[in-house]
Amino acid sequence: MSGATGGPAAGARRQLVTFFLGDDHFATDIFSVERVLRFAAPRPIPNVPAWLEGVIDYRGRVVPVIDLRTRFELPVAPSRDSARILVLVVGGDWVGAIVDGVQDVATIGADQIESPPPLFKGLARQYLRGLVRPREEGDPVLVVLDVAELLTARERIVLERAVSGAATNA
Repeated sequence: MSGATGGPAAGARRQLVTFFLGDDHFATDIFSVERVLRFAAPRPIPNVPAWLEGVIDYRGRVVPVIDLRTRFELPVAPSRDSARILVLVVGGDWVGAIVDGVQDVATIGADQIESPPPLFKGLARQYLRGLVRPREEGDPVLVVLDVAELLTARERIVLERAVSGAATNA
């Protein structure tokens, strides 16, 4: 990856799961996605941050679900008809992420992922692995997320407590 985490191997290809939130297009490495689920409202948990939508049962485990729109401070979706839950692999655990829709799996050259420009600062930059410029006029810029960085250490503790409480009350 050019500049994002070191130089790419010659001819290296990456597969990215692409999804959207409103008009914004995002992607993450296919190896970070365990499964794509149809949206079903997670069971709410009291006294947690707004971005933690609740928990779901997935393969016999209680999985916390975050709302990426809320996490990225985007307006509420007018409808969740096409919404999906991405079950992401984050530090050996599963975390669900609500997205407006999943597009496809894109194969790109590792050298096509560029470092984010300096205007991305602070926590927002922390989420980013890089950007993929459009191949054709009118195509969107693809924002490649680093799912391992979506949550701070403090937020992971909040998730662990929420999941423990939800599992105990199940």
